[in-house]
Amino acid sequence: MEPEIDPTVQQRAELGLWDAVSVIIGIVVGVSIFKVPPVVFGNVGNAWTGIAVWCVGGVVALIGALCYGELATTYPGSGGDYLYLTHAYGPMAGFLFAWTRLTVILTGNIAALSYVFADYGVNLVGCQSRDAVWFACAAVIGLTAFNILGMKVGKSLQNLLTAGKVLGLGGLLAIGLWKGGAASWTASQPAAGPGLGLAMILVLYAYGGWNDAALVTADVRDARRNMPRALILGTLLVTLLYVLVNAAFIHALGFTGLRGARAPAADVFGLWLGARGAAGMSLLVMVSALGAVSGLILTGSRLHASLGADYRLFSWMGHWNPRFDSPVRSLIVQACVSLLLIVGVGTDAGRGSIDRALMVWGLPALPWTQFEGGFDTLVAGTAPVFWLFFLLTGVSLLVLRVRDPSRPRPFSAPFYPLVPLTFIGACGYMLYASVVYAKALCLLGIVPLLLGIPLFLVGGRRAGADLR
Repeated sequence: MEPEIDPTVQQRAELGLWDAVSVIIGIVVGVSIFKVPPVVFGNVGNAWTGIAVWCVGGVVALIGALCYGELATTYPGSGGDYLYLTHAYGPMAGFLFAWTRLTVILTGNIAALSYVFADYGVNLVGCQSRDAVWFACAAVIGLTAFNILGMKVGKSLQNLLTAGKVLGLGGLLAIGLWKGGAASWTASQPAAGPGLGLAMILVLYAYGGWNDAALVTADVRDARRNMPRALILGTLLVTLLYVLVNAAFIHALGFTGLRGARAPAADVFGLWLGARGAAGMSLLVMVSALGAVSGLILTGSRLHASLGADYRLFSWMGHWNPRFDSPVRSLIVQACVSLLLIVGVGTDAGRGSIDRALMVWGLPALPWTQFEGGFDTLVAGTAPVFWLFFLLTGVSLLVLRVRDPSRPRPFSAPFYPLVPLTFIGACGYMLYASVVYAKALCLLGIVPLLLGIPLFLVGGRRAGADLR
């Protein structure tokens, strides 16, 4: 029988600075860069304004990274936001964060990105679209199996997938700059949609995920030095990559052409590969999606193991396998929830089951036809709860400066309180926008959040659990 070991004590620091940077790039650069540029540029008047929006998104991400750099070095245990929220607001806030990440937020992102991999996969191999759900399940199972083998295997896979997507985007950039021309930048047209606000929402969503690196702080060597460096370097490199890729899209397709493109990466690849451009784009998107899924699986399992270490009700998730030095049970539970979301949202039977469960509680059925496909539905339904906790984490920096002033802070967010207040404002705006966008689909996140309250009351929190 495995010993019950606190995961924050058991695990060894296996991640170096560039491993942590690879995790950030792997998670953030998922699929949005292939989906949202046409919409972003469709909501601005000219190419330079669109590029400026992507730069502003990077600045907001960097501001958030500075805030998380302070929190991660002040409370360097495993769990990231879980620790910060617990210290700032009490154990219920931390518990509800971990619970909703397990039930909908992180697992929902894993499921959504697996759907993207699956959608492109079935098109590439010529399967029917209904088979996408099984491709998505296979991605979750396979990547979870790799991470069960331990951090060394998990980080090696992550580094490989991140390198693959960066090389692919580098090729996209080279083709765009080679085939395009300076005249592509001169056109201007009125915004075709709601305008700059929607463009900013989509860009900030595209930058999401860098904060998940804080979940593996305890796995980073010399974390008090390397975590702020990793967060700052990671967000800067992602910003550079995003700006360059969007510049390549404009240079190759023109401002008007990018606005009308359904798959801009395929169009750019097509300039060199012809009809095979779509296949090249599909492979790049699939590798990029797998890299993001792998990073989320790696980081998320540490959070759920911390929950198991602190609460008797979930103690079985706190076990670490001594052979692989990995939270095997946490990884398996995370995979099972992700698979349930894939099947629940991606099949008619699953959607019917969710609607029947809501009706039992007197709630309306969900508007499944409001969004196209499993990816859009999962993202829209879980975004409001995600931004709620992101907002609370930003506020926690202010709270902890007051409540815990004597605690050593190896890294302090500069220009305090301007930096955290700016981050809080951005999160508040995104919370409002995501609620307006999702409407009734907010129930996908709100219902599990509310169910977490009685679970916390009977969870049996261990004494001293907040001492990390």
